[in-house]
Amino acid sequence: MAQYIHSAPNFSEGRRLEVVEAVVAPLKGIPGVKLITYHPDPDFNRTVVELVGKPDPLKEALLAMAGKAYELIDLNQHQGAHPRIGALDVVSLAPLRNITLEEVKQLARRIGEEIYQRYKVPVYFSGELARTPERKNFDYIRRGQFEGLKEAVLPPERAPDLGGPTLHPTAGATIVTADPIALVAVNVILDSDDLDLAKRIAKAVRGPSGGFSTVRAIGLRFTQRQKVAVSMDMFDVERTPIYRVYELIRLEAERRGVKVLGTQIVGTLRQEALIKVAEFYLGLEDFNRDQILENHLIDLESPE
Repeated sequence: MAQYIHSAPNFSEGRRLEVVEAVVAPLKGIPGVKLITYHPDPDFNRTVVELVGKPDPLKEALLAMAGKAYELIDLNQHQGAHPRIGALDVVSLAPLRNITLEEVKQLARRIGEEIYQRYKVPVYFSGELARTPERKNFDYIRRGQFEGLKEAVLPPERAPDLGGPTLHPTAGATIVTADPIALVAVNVILDSDDLDLAKRIAKAVRGPSGGFSTVRAIGLRFTQRQKVAVSMDMFDVERTPIYRVYELIRLEAERRGVKVLGTQIVGTLRQEALIKVAEFYLGLEDFNRDQILENHLIDLESPE
């Protein structure tokens, strides 16, 4: 049976659409790889890409994309609301079908090694690849961002896992991570332009400051909408469902007289995550996954 991996690389460009298209181009038309979608965000000045593929062609597609990102993006000229340390900031992998987490981790390590060998861009390993507990968290690795990390990278505890001790002068460094479940990016938009408010709520939500252990959150400004948002990376929506985190944000906002305007899901997620939301808000009783019509199409798929 064919093996499939989910990957969600993020690169540091969301405004120059010609650059976004050029960076994404190596992912298109590759046998064994499907580009699902990509989301340029001008406020974040960042693009999140979603793709699935078989291990070997996926690896080559990601490496080709990395080369184009390093070629076209100069972090010295980059500004945006989202923290970043690299032109290609993150390469994340997660098992999707017929493949183990250990196999995905091995592939992720090879991708990290080839990024450094081919392009001389330092690499930090995170998630299940982290070599210290602190490096499981993107926040720790990104502390100071590209500008601050230029100096902070010198002590051994902040040095890259591959390369260094200095960063690449224009491309910075790339985080490579492997996780059992693909993270889900969620933005909860508040009816306010108070950035301090969004930051306080984000602090209540994120794990290191007393919130949910599987959630990392920051308060960001959505300039085009003149609103602020609590922007989250949710690393395990099975153990920490979206509705549970949303309810905390709603309560924290309402006690300060602010309403939630809406929620953005950036990229893809498994249907089970939305089923849990529906079960909670609708109070579904004895709901069976076989009641989802599309699930029956799986039985019609011909084996490879």
